[in-house]
Amino acid sequence: QVQLVESGGGLVQPGGSLRLSCAASGSIFSIYAMGWYRQAPGKQRELVATITSGGSTNYADSVKGRFTISRDSAKNTVYLQMNSLKPEDTAVYYCKAKLRLATELPGTLRDYWGQGTQVTVSS
Repeated sequence: QVQLVESGGGLVQPGGSLRLSCAASGSIFSIYAMGWYRQAPGKQRELVATITSGGSTNYADSVKGRFTISRDSAKNTVYLQMNSLKPEDTAVYYCKAKLRLATELPGTLRDYWGQGTQVTVSS
């Protein structure tokens, strides 16, 4: 029904930058919000940043001032620009979309997740 495909992860040195992308496709009527979460080895998955259809954003304190989330609504795509990366940013980054399927009634919102992309910050 819905696919979220992430790209842009990789290995970067401390202080470097990466840009993640996540494109949603399928039987989508509308997307309420999209976001990025991450999970480091041995830790719980945590919120990194979210953005609503109206453009409101929310960031984890640990990434404020370094990461920027944005979206292209026409392409159902969300981006995460990550600057000044630190070793503690190393994790698998997951994209999530809260959306309404084309086949469902107004107000029926469901969460969908991408498969994750690895980000490793190391010298």
